[in-house]
Amino acid sequence: MRMIKKISTIFCMMLLVGGSAVALEKLKMVSLAVPTMNCAMCPITVSKSLMNVPGVQIVDAQLEEGIVQVSFNDKVTGIDAMTYATKMAGYPSYLIKE
Repeated sequence: MRMIKKISTIFCMMLLVGGSAVALEKLKMVSLAVPTMNCAMCPITVSKSLMNVPGVQIVDAQLEEGIVQVSFNDKVTGIDAMTYATKMAGYPSYLIKE
C-alpha cells in the first residue's frame, strides 16, 4: 500500500509541474541510507539538502528506517552529488538500492 501511495504521489507531482506519464521515464529512483538521522529535524535537513541538488525532483526521508528515497533526472545529477549534499549537511549517506 505504501509503495502504491508513493507511485501515485510521484505521478501526481509530475502532472502538476507540467509533465506527463512520459516524464516518469526520465526520473530514476534510488534509496540512500542515512544512519545518523535520529531526530525529527534530521529528515527535514536531509530533504532540503537533497532538494538543492539540481535534477532532484522528489525526496522522501523516513526517520524510522534511516532511509531517503530520491527521484532525480540522471542526465542532470547522480549519486555522488546527492551523497555529497547530505554529507555537507552533516548526514553522510550511501546508496542502498537503485
